[in-house]
Amino acid sequence: MPQFPENFFELTVGQLSERSGAAVSALHFYESKGLIRSRRTSGNQRRYTRDTLRRVAFVRAAQRVGIPLATIRNALAELPEERTPDEEDWARLSRAWRGELDERIKQLGRLRDTLTECIGCGCLSLETCALSNPQDAFGRNRAGSRLMPVSREKDCC
Repeated sequence: MPQFPENFFELTVGQLSERSGAAVSALHFYESKGLIRSRRTSGNQRRYTRDTLRRVAFVRAAQRVGIPLATIRNALAELPEERTPDEEDWARLSRAWRGELDERIKQLGRLRDTLTECIGCGCLSLETCALSNPQDAFGRNRAGSRLMPVSREKDCC
């Protein structure tokens, strides 16, 4: 059996980018957030193990369905010895995330259904403006624009 150098099974950031489809800047960002990790060569270049390809694919798939990066990072941290997620891990995690996604879909449906009621009204304080001011919450506190700051000091002028 041939002997391979230790770094034979490593990828540069450019190779990882090309093979994963993720931009180099995205890979650096993922690394800064603890989603992937690299080692540094004596010349301070990043080197990634080949299983990082699967981690990047996992992160990108989870992002595509709307899972926040913090949730993805927590899921990866739960894996023993920070190993790369496998098919069973994805199945288990996707089941756990399903409820969160279902709730988000419901919220988006409600947003879509109330969006046409707000277009063009311009007031943002009517009781019927369910999008920006549900049940006229801001109107109960004061009249006028909800963005107008409330002065706590005496008017001087």
